[in-house]
Amino acid sequence: MRIVSLLPSTTEIVFAIGAGEDLAGVTVECDYPEQARTRRVVSRTTLPAGLAPAEIDAFVRARMAAGEDLYRLDEEAFREIDPELVLTQDLCAVCAIDASDVDAAMNHLGCNGNVLTVDPGTLEEVIDSIATIGAAVGRSDDAIRLVDELRTRLASVTAAVADRPRPRVAMVEWTDPPFTAGHWVPDLVGAAGGNPVIGTSRVPSVATTWEAVAAADPQVIVIAPCGYRLDDARTLAEEATRAAGFPADVPVWAIDADAVIVRPGPRLVDGVEALAGILHADVVPGRPEYVTQVRG
Repeated sequence: MRIVSLLPSTTEIVFAIGAGEDLAGVTVECDYPEQARTRRVVSRTTLPAGLAPAEIDAFVRARMAAGEDLYRLDEEAFREIDPELVLTQDLCAVCAIDASDVDAAMNHLGCNGNVLTVDPGTLEEVIDSIATIGAAVGRSDDAIRLVDELRTRLASVTAAVADRPRPRVAMVEWTDPPFTAGHWVPDLVGAAGGNPVIGTSRVPSVATTWEAVAAADPQVIVIAPCGYRLDDARTLAEEATRAAGFPADVPVWAIDADAVIVRPGPRLVDGVEALAGILHADVVPGRPEYVTQVRG
């Protein structure tokens, strides 16, 4: 099967269930696992490189207000691959090319493959999507095994934190302006033994203010900027801490958002383990490779 994945998360899933050899096309942002970088890039962002968070926010808002695309499909590459299956989403216009644009491109290019739109809004739906993709690529048994492994790991965290106090946690998905972390991210906090105080499960992330974050009275603040890895997340968290004037007694952490928070794939369970390690370090080993403490 010739598969094209237009999401980093579905690329991760395809490899995780053993179908990586069938993956012929990916986006420029598909960087995990390392083998993904060897596949042909069929979708690129229009976002200029090197922008600060405020500049990125302004660029995205301007493009969307003008009805302009944030991603461009390489029609020549798409035509040459002639995919039998395209994995995409209709959840977030900022994250990938719109599903309707994929359908239009398929029709324009005369491609007869199927388009599978994957739009999970909760942690449970993310895990279920693995089985859905497994069925679509002929790897149902492998997908079910992976789902079982992920649920076993989640159950282990649940058991470890079951009788623990649940700290109030503010997860921030963008820093300038600040955005709450929605969709499945509040579920990650809950699964890790915390109480999410900004952001709502299944609801998109929304712009907020640092005053509103402080007013939620968090006991822990976690900066998880979408599109950034740990080193840059730490830098943004340090800047936010200085700018926002968080209460001195509230610890601030940065987390590798692209790896374990914002991409709806198997590594969200790594994110639950990482958050549990922040909130309940005495009973959960955590995943220190994904987090760093900025203050407190």
